[in-house]
Amino acid sequence: MRATVLGSGSFGTALASVLADKNAEVWIWSRSPDMARAIHEQHENTKYLPGFRLADNIKSSPDMAECLKDTDLIVFGIPSQSLTQVLKENTHILPEGVPIVSAAKGVDRATLRLVSEIFEEELPGKFHKYLSYLSGPSFAKEILKQMPTVVSIASRNEEIAKQVQQMFAHTWFRTYWTPDVTGVEVGGAIKNVIAIAAGVSDGLGLGHNTRAALITRGLAEITKLGVRKGADPLTFLGLAGLGDLVLTCTGDLSRNRTVGFKLGQGMKLQQILTEMNQVAEGVVTTESAHLLAQKLGIEMAITDQVYQLLYQDKDPKQVVRDLMTRDLKRE
Repeated sequence: MRATVLGSGSFGTALASVLADKNAEVWIWSRSPDMARAIHEQHENTKYLPGFRLADNIKSSPDMAECLKDTDLIVFGIPSQSLTQVLKENTHILPEGVPIVSAAKGVDRATLRLVSEIFEEELPGKFHKYLSYLSGPSFAKEILKQMPTVVSIASRNEEIAKQVQQMFAHTWFRTYWTPDVTGVEVGGAIKNVIAIAAGVSDGLGLGHNTRAALITRGLAEITKLGVRKGADPLTFLGLAGLGDLVLTCTGDLSRNRTVGFKLGQGMKLQQILTEMNQVAEGVVTTESAHLLAQKLGIEMAITDQVYQLLYQDKDPKQVVRDLMTRDLKRE
């Protein structure tokens, strides 16, 4: 098998490693010629995953057409906010009849579209039946260490879902498939917002009670938005819902939790983002989710408070007070 990963971020590189360990020839497309050279010649993602040696059958190039040549699988590891532009510029070179897997998580800031909606609106109809979406509790560094990991593959096409499921299935990388694309997409996007809130709580030293409450009520917000968008509520009790939410809200490797933690300790957002080496999708997704909730006419209290924290410089302690003193209501 020959596979192509578009994007040289940490998660795309980790998925490339899974496929390479199954003896696939994997090509990673990187915008940066220097990054592509490091992966291709040094077998290391020196920017995002320094110290992790990549398999010899992982290759890289800044030429997307070269990476896509004769491929049997395309994995999009591109951040959600860049996805529309990449699709508009490169749809003409995407091969037909090849499974496409998106690993991006987020809500587009400009259009408030989920990643699945971007793919379905930007790609011609001939590609739609080949689309699938990978999500679930999975840190890139733990995947590269081959720690047992379990994820969801969502697709509206059962045949493609099962095909992609088999392509990724490994002794240490297990996959489940689901037809609920919307649920998987909403869970993967909004959990990053809740993780920022959980990080703030930990940064303030508020303890396990508070974190558990944020995860639980955060799940309620995710479910509310997902159901309004047409998702199956049971999806949010699975890997792409509760599983990913717990990981992102509690794991030290979570970039979004780290942003929240430093905010809780008193650092300013711009300083935090300047010092970070990787993208924290939840920062942009917070604004998008806030606007989407307003558009759909639903209340998402935690998301609203995280929005005020990030975009209106609200004091973290006041955020906690305002959440705790809201009108009492039935669960």
